Amino acid sequence: MASLYGIDKFMVLQRITMMVNRYAVHAVLPDGSQGELLAVAQQKRMAFKEQVTFFTDDSRTTPVFSFKARQVMDLAATYDVMDAAGTPIGMFRKDFGKSLLRSTWHLEAAGISAVGQERNQTVALLRRFVDLPFAYHFDFADPYGPVLSVERQFSLRDRYTATVPGARLDGRVAAAMTVALDALQQR
Repeated sequence: MASLYGIDKFMVLQRITMMVNRYAVHAVLPDGSQGELLAVAQQKRMAFKEQVTFFTDDSRTTPVFSFKARQVMDLAATYDVMDAAGTPIGMFRKDFGKSLLRSTWHLEAAGISAVGQERNQTVALLRRFVDLPFAYHFDFADPYGPVLSVERQFSLRDRYTATVPGARLDGRVAAAMTVALDALQQR
């Protein structure tokens, strides 16, 4: 099985189920198509304290990393990204005030303190008033340049392509942030 370590591009596909949100994280092949499975993630719906766990495969027996809210039901909650042993490897939080018109997130990991925002202000405003599966983009950058770009394709089933320029950001933190943009964005 491939790894998220040192990866510079991957895709996240949402799997539709009744009681949980599930996501598959895949490598991206040189031609842009879906490659090897890197991880699967699962989020329980209607939980008081958000937590998403990433596993090695669909058996969901071996956790590899996770993210969890520090607070219960908070609009500007901070989420810690942890490795399989529970050691923090990064964090992110939504900037609630700035997100009223254009979603804004803060992302931190080893050597990185970045801010991410929706690329297109018009699409950001439309998404707040029209319930359609819009394509949208988030760009995260720190003082040294871009660290993560997430693009949601226009489709009924959520599908994202994440690019980590130069693999500066830990791929696990990048995957956690990408899933969070889907799982937590409407909160």
